[in-house]
Amino acid sequence: MSDISGFNNLNNLNEPYRSAEPDCFYDIIIIGAGPAGLTAAVYAGRAEKRVLIIEKNSVGGQITYSPRVENYPAIDSVSGVDLAQRMLSQATSYGADIRYDAVTSVDASGRIKTVYTAGGKTLRARALIIAVGVKHRTLGVDGEEGLIGNGISFCAVCDGAFYRGKTVAVVGGGNSALQEALLLSESVKKLYVIQNLENFTGEKSLRARLTKKDNVECFMGSVVSALHSDKGLLSAITVKSGGAERLLDVDGLFVAVGLEPENGIFESAASLDGMGYFKSGEDCLTESAGVFVAGDCRAKKVRQVTTACADGTAAAVAACEYTDSEFF
Repeated sequence: MSDISGFNNLNNLNEPYRSAEPDCFYDIIIIGAGPAGLTAAVYAGRAEKRVLIIEKNSVGGQITYSPRVENYPAIDSVSGVDLAQRMLSQATSYGADIRYDAVTSVDASGRIKTVYTAGGKTLRARALIIAVGVKHRTLGVDGEEGLIGNGISFCAVCDGAFYRGKTVAVVGGGNSALQEALLLSESVKKLYVIQNLENFTGEKSLRARLTKKDNVECFMGSVVSALHSDKGLLSAITVKSGGAERLLDVDGLFVAVGLEPENGIFESAASLDGMGYFKSGEDCLTESAGVFVAGDCRAKKVRQVTTACADGTAAAVAACEYTDSEFF
């Protein structure tokens, strides 16, 4: 039992654990406070597990970039920030604790899992749920961060309806960008598609459908070199093609240049695929006993708030079954 040395009163691990350091041991530690992690906390809390959520940034993850969420069941419209706060409030009402800190490494090799944080904390639990999400790759243009949610978006499914009858641009040329552009083209007045290469890299069928649209204008071999705003909202972009620049008035800009998982520090606990996502199916299991993954950080086709919540449910149920098993 070297993996849990230093802890007392471990004679009966079927009983709720309370150590001499009560803030350091939990039944389940959830890393990430996006929709997947918060849903997992609700389910685990309702199962009367001692739960800690660790979040390095802000609660809600990617949904906080959306000024209005209109595809969450039973809620007609809510801001992403408000939805995240409601989820957090529900999770804490069932007893979950939250710590704002960055996880630097985990040790999942023993029965008791250990989490180390940038704040110098060593936290232990019977089970881990990793729900760290992904981050969208950005353009790296001055002023971009301040305009996210104020004209810059990453999801046409989430935010496209707000730009009906308006002028928008999409940056990117892969399948995701072309799918975003096709969806937007059905409702916007004018759509600019900006690709830094001389050709789109997405599927031929998507390219063919997009280029037939009368309201679509494509800029190939081009980049967005500047962003312009009016009263805190995006109002125009500068597109640079070779040595020439053109100012385009736009109401919105959809950035679709890829996603970036940040799973590397957890690779010892859960294996990754070639794109850096966790190799896990809808059961949210990993090859490490007591380690589960949930949300956008795992390999999956659809990344939406509802699918993240589904993952959080599956991971929490599995983690609770694990902590209730004869293994303990």
